[in-house]
Amino acid sequence: MNSSRSRLPLSRSAILFIVAALLLLAQYAMAAEPAPAVAPSTPVELVSRGHSGALRAVVVPPGETLQPHFAIREDVKEARWLALGSDTQAPASISNEGWKAPAQPGVWRLTPSTQGAETSPHAVITPVHFDGSKTQLNGYRIGRWPARGAGRTGRYAPPELLIEVTRENQDFAVSEHFKLRNFLTKDQANVWPKYLVLDLRLVDKLELVLQELRAQGHPAKGLHVMSGFRTPQYNGPGENGRAKFSRHTYGDAADVWLDDDGDGQMDDLDGNGRVDVKDAEVLARAVDRVEQRVPELIGGYGVYRANRVHGPFVHIDVRGTPARWSKR
Repeated sequence: MNSSRSRLPLSRSAILFIVAALLLLAQYAMAAEPAPAVAPSTPVELVSRGHSGALRAVVVPPGETLQPHFAIREDVKEARWLALGSDTQAPASISNEGWKAPAQPGVWRLTPSTQGAETSPHAVITPVHFDGSKTQLNGYRIGRWPARGAGRTGRYAPPELLIEVTRENQDFAVSEHFKLRNFLTKDQANVWPKYLVLDLRLVDKLELVLQELRAQGHPAKGLHVMSGFRTPQYNGPGENGRAKFSRHTYGDAADVWLDDDGDGQMDDLDGNGRVDVKDAEVLARAVDRVEQRVPELIGGYGVYRANRVHGPFVHIDVRGTPARWSKR
């Protein structure tokens, strides 16, 4: 009787040991099994949609290789480019290095020639080369970057690639919440085409700020862009509160506010019943949290109080180094 009782726990322990061993072996077998190759669900897809997952385009200089920006299924042998907002088409070319971006400037979608193939839902933006020797392009006044005469390099080197924005493609959504026209310089209303410098890292960061605000309980349907890209001609030589080497002239800065109620000014984000600089500070703290999570998008932000022209807003950029200021 006593010996039977002493053997019973050993039997249970043995069973538990065997079960644990079998589970461990199964885990090793699953880990050793190679993961299946993942092919694009559609013939052409963006490899990365940014940290936010909201980007819908990539900027590729004319004629350069699309890979690694796009994943293109191996069964796609022939394709054509469709220009957004027009009937313009261009044959797509492929070389040993891969598929090439269109040679002409514009916003393009790739359509495989195979029957029933889907047009890519995402776009390739091919910019225009601009060497800065002139102050306008196709009648659109651009001016001259002061960095050209100052010999600035790196982040302050004059931009050489400009996005051509037409009446037809101005409403193209470069991301879930932002269109090309949101970042255009606020002048020359009747001149087309217009030209734009736009760093998609800025768009990615703005999308992340929206996501952060939603995580805080705000609806955050979109950010109003008061000022995006500024041509040097519009920005001026550094006056009226505009820096001579403003990041706005490099396409990686935007002055924004959250306006979900559509009244044309910053929403009451802190819930105190009035709109003031404290609401801009709520938005700025969201920028801080984004930069802590995604240091690749680090940059500057400035908090601005309301004046007779506009309500409070926040400047956001992706200059690559931290900068903070407040204009009260």
